[in-house]
Amino acid sequence: MNTVAPAGAAEGFRTPWATEQFGLTLHHRESAAGYRVPELVRPGLRRNPRRAHLLVSTVLGKHVPTDPAVVIGAGDRLGDLVAELLGDDAPTAVVLGFAETATGLGHCVATRIGAACYLHSTRRVVAGAETFAGFEEGHSHATSHMLQPTSPDLFANPAPLVLVDDEISTGATALDAIRALHGHQPRTRYVIASLVDMRTEEHRRAVAEAAGEIGARIEHVSLASGRAEIPEGTTERVTALPDPDLNPRASHRGSASFVELPWPATVPDGGRHGFRNVDAAGFDAAIITAADVLMTALDPGRPAIVIGHEELMYLPLRLADALAARGTVTRFQTTTRSPGYVLDVSGYPLRRGFVFLAPEHVPETHEAEAPRYLYNAQWPDAGRRPALVLVVDSPADTDRLRATGGLVDVLTAAGEDVVVATVPATDPVALRTSREAP
Repeated sequence: MNTVAPAGAAEGFRTPWATEQFGLTLHHRESAAGYRVPELVRPGLRRNPRRAHLLVSTVLGKHVPTDPAVVIGAGDRLGDLVAELLGDDAPTAVVLGFAETATGLGHCVATRIGAACYLHSTRRVVAGAETFAGFEEGHSHATSHMLQPTSPDLFANPAPLVLVDDEISTGATALDAIRALHGHQPRTRYVIASLVDMRTEEHRRAVAEAAGEIGARIEHVSLASGRAEIPEGTTERVTALPDPDLNPRASHRGSASFVELPWPATVPDGGRHGFRNVDAAGFDAAIITAADVLMTALDPGRPAIVIGHEELMYLPLRLADALAARGTVTRFQTTTRSPGYVLDVSGYPLRRGFVFLAPEHVPETHEAEAPRYLYNAQWPDAGRRPALVLVVDSPADTDRLRATGGLVDVLTAAGEDVVVATVPATDPVALRTSREAP
């Protein structure tokens, strides 16, 4: 097991602020991996009438800048649990990561077990990509998930399907996905893997019922399980909070620089269009080359926070890990579509927040008008001023990224020095052609 402490471990086990003020309490039940729920998640808030609490992971690298070794270590340990469950079937499995939060975690699990194929759901409309299947996420801020493998053959097989999410609160999303995907490709075995499993006994019974409905086996593994205690009236109390103080401004604007990272057209940049086990060697080699180029754009000896862009999590995570291996003290996190409540008080996980324009141009939908968010993006030690390395793919490298109200603007206005590193996005047509070539 990875022995590096989770992000936020310096807070120790003091009572979280949201527990002190709102009674939001996370209880530990059990773990087969040596973790405890309060180590893995911290209670946060969001002003959402459907769900007022937010479980902020200390090992995912989403909301909190996290040592990349911790993120990879947690994914590896979860992968070990999956491999122990599947046994000899692990290398034949298809692993599905849920967008946006678990795209990197799912890839870590797939890599760890040597899965035949990894695919993550997406909310991005990609030219040339065909949508094989989809499902809905009822409680989410962005509900539609699409599956866009270069070929249905990557997914349309009877192998075990491993669904990976960072957190299972009720299990409803995973069950809805299983029902929808079972209609496209029936299987006899499903595994739902998560960092934390917070289901009640009623939720667990619903899994048994769903398994009976479709005539398949549905199993769960997690690093730890527990339950969330949410006092009555929490939603109303959180909704009544004043507007959070976002987009802080410094007396001096930070700098912005830009670098193009090389990436082979025949190597998928992640799991959006399917990542096969045979793609791993090319991906590893491409990371080494990209990290070498990125190092030339950074100040020697200065720490860095590598920030991925929404669903683009695994590639920036691996870049962060490669920088750390080259001697740069590095943390990793990503932007998100999820609105959380920001408050700069000790014991609360979302201490600083930024809201900004969605960088992609999506004229045919309202997606481009939905704001995006970034939390914390600062070193735990106030005496260290890191470079913020924003890793985006080419569809996100637009005028909106640089415009007033874009991510580069709001970060530099806060006095941060930003390095924008752009990776060419995978072209599904070119990738499909290369895979079909003899």
